[in-house]
Amino acid sequence: MTVYLLLLEYFYMSYEIQAAIREQQGTGASRRLRREGQIPAILYGEDQKPISISVDHKTIFYALEKESFHTALIKLALNGKTYDVIVRDFQMHPFRREVQHIDFQVVKADQLLRIRVPLHIVNAENSQAVKLQGGRVSLLNTSVEILALPSNIPAFLDLDCASVEAGDILHLSDIKLPEGVESVSLKRNENLAVATVTGKKR
Repeated sequence: MTVYLLLLEYFYMSYEIQAAIREQQGTGASRRLRREGQIPAILYGEDQKPISISVDHKTIFYALEKESFHTALIKLALNGKTYDVIVRDFQMHPFRREVQHIDFQVVKADQLLRIRVPLHIVNAENSQAVKLQGGRVSLLNTSVEILALPSNIPAFLDLDCASVEAGDILHLSDIKLPEGVESVSLKRNENLAVATVTGKKR
């Protein structure tokens, strides 16, 4: 089984994964799957009865190392049918570099999804805080919970710090959200702090 990575735009990636029906279940069957290089998984959705499936461990392990995979709209092929899915959860082995289990949620193109996406600091090196005040920008949260249609989910969000000064506190409202993307907290009128700026004012 192979994952195909296609560069769509400058930071969006597309993933395609092959899956198989998992006939046998239980702890013993899961161990056998893992010995064969497979991962036990679940495919589920609002109108989708949960299906026990298996996917290739190597494919999933290396895909999970890519930040974009965690928020990507994935094409999952199973028994001649293709599902649009996202990763909802996964478990790693406590000691070994091994994925133990993964959950895929089937999504609909016209239904809003609630999902967390990574938050990146950009342009901090050009700010007065860093260049002149010996400071740095530190994230209080590394991800932001958003609402968006599956096709509008960004791989990440940028927090532009070009104009920050020492002592500044940046909030959710300081993040420029792409069109079609809303902050869950801002919809509740909760403008949470997301980053702080250190340094000495001169």
